[in-house]
Amino acid sequence: QDDDNTVILFTSGSEKDPKAVQLTHRNIASNITSFSKVMKLYESDVMLANLPYFHVLGLTVNLWTPLFHGMTIIAYANPLDYRMICNIIIEERPSVMVGTPSFLWGYLRKSEKGNFESIRLIVSGADKCPDALRGEFLEKHGVTLYEGYGATETSPVVSVGTPEHNKPGSVGKVLPDVSVRIENYETGKECGAGEVGRIMVKGDLVMKGYLHDFEETSMRIRHGWYDTGDMGYLDTDEFLWHAGRLKRFVKIGGEMVSLVKVEDVLQKLLPENIACSVVEIPDAHKGVRIVAAVTQ
Repeated sequence: QDDDNTVILFTSGSEKDPKAVQLTHRNIASNITSFSKVMKLYESDVMLANLPYFHVLGLTVNLWTPLFHGMTIIAYANPLDYRMICNIIIEERPSVMVGTPSFLWGYLRKSEKGNFESIRLIVSGADKCPDALRGEFLEKHGVTLYEGYGATETSPVVSVGTPEHNKPGSVGKVLPDVSVRIENYETGKECGAGEVGRIMVKGDLVMKGYLHDFEETSMRIRHGWYDTGDMGYLDTDEFLWHAGRLKRFVKIGGEMVSLVKVEDVLQKLLPENIACSVVEIPDAHKGVRIVAAVTQ
């Protein structure tokens, strides 16, 4: 039945113990149908399937999507084998691929100009796509990286940039048949265009719930709206912008400041090959929190 589980996947556990996400036939089928409407995928496409199937992005996009459309799948089990992936692209000539920013950086560094000439569509997901990665991919290979956004609990795709609708830096437009509401994190009221708030998602893509965890499920799904735990905003053109996890915001002078945005600014000013992260440090003497930059 539509509401029977297709798969149970575990979240990354980045904030607490991993949770078991129940995804149904309706969840996954609706997600494939929705993003296929805007990505224009065809039976003649060849999918490079190098993401692990235990991750929702690999499962839905690398396995079920090509099966749904009748595509050819080129499967390779290790996305970290950068040189081999580049060789496979040269030899097998896939037309569509999906990757995380860290994997795409590896392919960029191990590839030569012309290696990606068969690729008509690359989507970056699972993490924020850096501007530098997007720019270098375009310069070296003439390929535009389209960025998507989602979660295990949303099967996963919520929004994605497309050749017709792309605004670099955003995570694209919300998929057809999917609703996104931006809520003020304190009042719960809907935010206006450009106003940062909680990203809430509603539609058939939202999971059935966490296995044997009614309390956590009821905390994350309220009146059909899934609370992603992420902050972001919709602009006047209805593009979704991801501002980071709520836990990576700090209130300074009454304003919510994104630590991710601070990192982005610092990264542009730092020398090459120097990474940075920004953290909150409790200040016991002044009773406030200060933000520190850590470089390595």
